[in-house]
Amino acid sequence: MNQPPGSVPGPDGVWFSVWSSAVQQLFVDCEGQRFPLQRGPDDVHRAFVPGIGEGTRYALVANGRLLMDPYALEIDGPWGTMPRAIVRKLPPAVELQAPLFSPSGLIYELSVRAFTMLHPEVPAELRGTLRALLQPAVIAHLKKLRVSAVELMPIQAWIDEPHLAPLGLRNAWGYNSMNFMALDPRLAPGGFNDLRDVVAGLHAEGIGVILDVVFNHTGESDDEGIVLSLRGLDERAYYRHDADGRLLNESGCGNAINCEHPMARRLVMDSLRHYVRYAGVDGFRFDLAPILGRTRRGFDPNAPFFGELLRDPVLKDRILIAEPWDVGPDGYQLGRFPAPFLEWNDRYRDDVRRFWRGDAGTIGSLVTRVAGSEDVFGGQQTRTVNYLASHDGFTLHDLVSYNEKRNEANGEQNRDGTNANYSWRGGSEDPRALLATLFASRGAIMLTAGDEFGRTQLGNNNAYAQDNEITWLDWLSRDRDLEAFTAELARLREESPQIGDPRFLRPGDVTWCQADGTPFDEAAWNDVRSGLVAMKLPEITIVFDRRAGKQVSFVKEDVSAT
Repeated sequence: MNQPPGSVPGPDGVWFSVWSSAVQQLFVDCEGQRFPLQRGPDDVHRAFVPGIGEGTRYALVANGRLLMDPYALEIDGPWGTMPRAIVRKLPPAVELQAPLFSPSGLIYELSVRAFTMLHPEVPAELRGTLRALLQPAVIAHLKKLRVSAVELMPIQAWIDEPHLAPLGLRNAWGYNSMNFMALDPRLAPGGFNDLRDVVAGLHAEGIGVILDVVFNHTGESDDEGIVLSLRGLDERAYYRHDADGRLLNESGCGNAINCEHPMARRLVMDSLRHYVRYAGVDGFRFDLAPILGRTRRGFDPNAPFFGELLRDPVLKDRILIAEPWDVGPDGYQLGRFPAPFLEWNDRYRDDVRRFWRGDAGTIGSLVTRVAGSEDVFGGQQTRTVNYLASHDGFTLHDLVSYNEKRNEANGEQNRDGTNANYSWRGGSEDPRALLATLFASRGAIMLTAGDEFGRTQLGNNNAYAQDNEITWLDWLSRDRDLEAFTAELARLREESPQIGDPRFLRPGDVTWCQADGTPFDEAAWNDVRSGLVAMKLPEITIVFDRRAGKQVSFVKEDVSAT
């Protein structure tokens, strides 16, 4: 394409350009007036509409149906009807800097809306929006925790799943995209500049910004779903299909993006470049990332998408994080993404939970996970993202408060959400032991917003549709002692870089000791009753002890913190 995709305003009008090999005739509807687009030999449909400019609302029209421009830079409401794209000029490109993050840093996962809706020190008119993240109280909290980078749950425009409205619910997480380029206007009422300003403001405080992006499916769902954009333009190109021509549902959401097709791949790559060039984001967390590497032969770590991404001059140095599973065949791919991808490590999550729950025979698994999961990643350096809890599942508080999920509020008779939680009803020492283990682990670590002060979702481990007090952080009732404890852990980790160092431990780097200080031998490793292990690193010893109570002790230069 010579003409950039999407809408490009000029002094006398606007150029429109869209690719489709399936539609013979496309129109653009500008404020109710329709203009034909001319199809070229490259299957690019183009039109110049004079007399209009920035701010014009428009939609594409194919086969009589209004469609969203997949390259829309901004969209409007209302949400009860088909939103229209808004013609916008691209802002000036930002001056790129190296990502503000290290492989041993703390990632702080947050939902913009849930994080700020009840914050008493955020002005009411900013609550629930990106700009709330620039408030002094928010930044002070992030800095107190030594946050390396915030990971923003989806801010791309999304829609509700059709079954939610009759239940009086709406999507709270954002993992149901309607557009890859445009921000959700509920979070960014000021448009793309809201994101630019937030990234610049957080960078000024030494905090990076990672976007959680959903390129595995769209909200157009399955064969019975709505037609909003890509399905009406070229379903066969943009989505994966089986041999019988049916949509594949490897995302569990009705469809799967087809990154084998060059135009689908280009849309994803252009979207990524857009957020880096014009907002300066530091990186991306890819939801259900195996779909991006699926080919007709299955998942391939050398798939075209990964190759293009890792060669791209704009993107190759960004922080790249994979959620290494989807729901398709052979969908669990932990440890198989190409370097330098970091990966959410659910084996860390589960093994650490099981150790502190008291499961027999888990001492060896705890040590392997704390040491960086070399059995998973191999090589010289770990690519793990260690975490105890995420947006998806129990909060840390609920993990040690409920034996079973309580998802009745979702309207699905408690059938939704995982049953494999490894949870228990514990005591006040349990969250502290879990948090201390996280901050004592090698490689990157991730904390979900509010877990540092005991947030609860009342046992709901799949709160995707709870845009209410179930997911909104209760800042007034937070456990300030636990918050201070977490901040102290962050200080200790920052002051002792040998703890989080992502390089795998080698002989001489560490000694694993029993309660009496003697090194672990084979019999100790195989003792299913063992509930204590000490990790002796240069200048610091960390003791994990579940025998009498549950605690992790940091001993550094004869100064202890428990």
